Amino acid sequence: MTRAGMRLAVLAAGLLAAAPAAADYSDGRIRIGVLTDMAGVYSDITGKGSVVAAQMAVDECLAAECRGMTIEVVSADHQNKADVGSALAREWIDRQGVDVLTDMSNASIQLALPPLLKAKNRIGLFPGGTARLTGDACMPSHIVQWMWDTYVQVAGVSTTLTTPGRSWYLVTADYALGNQLEADTKQLVAKGGGRVLGSVRHPFPAADLSSQILTAQGSGADIVALANAGGDTITGVKAARDFGLLGSAQRLAAFFLTVMDVRSIGLPTAQGTVLTEGFYWDLDPGTRAFSARFRARHGAVPSAIQAGIYSAVRHYLKAAASAGTDEAGAVMATMHALPIADEVVRNARLRPDGRMVHDVYVFQVKTPAASTGEWDFYETMATLPGEQAFRPLEQGGCPAVR
Repeated sequence: MTRAGMRLAVLAAGLLAAAPAAADYSDGRIRIGVLTDMAGVYSDITGKGSVVAAQMAVDECLAAECRGMTIEVVSADHQNKADVGSALAREWIDRQGVDVLTDMSNASIQLALPPLLKAKNRIGLFPGGTARLTGDACMPSHIVQWMWDTYVQVAGVSTTLTTPGRSWYLVTADYALGNQLEADTKQLVAKGGGRVLGSVRHPFPAADLSSQILTAQGSGADIVALANAGGDTITGVKAARDFGLLGSAQRLAAFFLTVMDVRSIGLPTAQGTVLTEGFYWDLDPGTRAFSARFRARHGAVPSAIQAGIYSAVRHYLKAAASAGTDEAGAVMATMHALPIADEVVRNARLRPDGRMVHDVYVFQVKTPAASTGEWDFYETMATLPGEQAFRPLEQGGCPAVR
């Protein structure tokens, strides 16, 4: 174990063995801020559903470990702008006493906020995002990365589809998320013996991807991959179907296709697309039970991001209740010490770099004939243990665990 990991373990053990007799929560409460995309390209997979997920975690903890505590949830729209997100976060912390932030699902916002969280001694629960959050930009004293990252989204698909000599071509969103996806794809495809023939970039957000899909199709690559997310992925899948790429000898992979996207596109268009997810509502009895409760509140099944927010907030609250405080260092140490157990993730643990490692799944979108009901969209191609799917700790470059 690294020195940093040993320090966390020793501190956590002490906290668990001698929790304070009386709770010490600042302002007498815990306040959770959901900083999300309410109206932009990520709103279906984050937005109001992220707020619902956080509130579910609060309500369930208040009925169990958090009984007697005062916990509040606030939310705001970051508009996919780093300056807006940073200003909201600062105002929340300085004027509203927010203790922990979650969602923040935009790469530029994710990289802007950790220094603020450290300076203000607050915790950030990132359900996913750029792998830099547990790499060169890691800050495990104040942030965790829960459900997914750019590395694992690529690793799942590339591990399953890449064979020696198989070729790839990328359609890449020209901003931080897309750039990271492309860099990880090149590394992982090469590791599997494949080749990346090239890439074509598009602006964010993209109104049309016809030209980019035609370029990728014309490359002759075995696999065309969409290195984008949200509305851009939907646009890309639709263009791939329009120009005959789906259903041809070429395969389409989408690093961030979600159940909401498939519902929007429709199975006749999306069928056959390959993707990676850390969560799917219909995996097992646990995921179905959680999803049923979420759907009763929100009207749709949860995305992996929304499920990750529920899981991360629930674990944070268990740790705060156990530690008897909302002080960031004490809560973070307890989060590392407590086992992660809920209906969302399987075989989960929290590494010293802040990365939560768990089982990951590679799916193929079903044909209309294979679907047996509403939201029945995926068939499982592979289940990858977290140790295989996530970037190894020693390769991340996190300065805090060297």
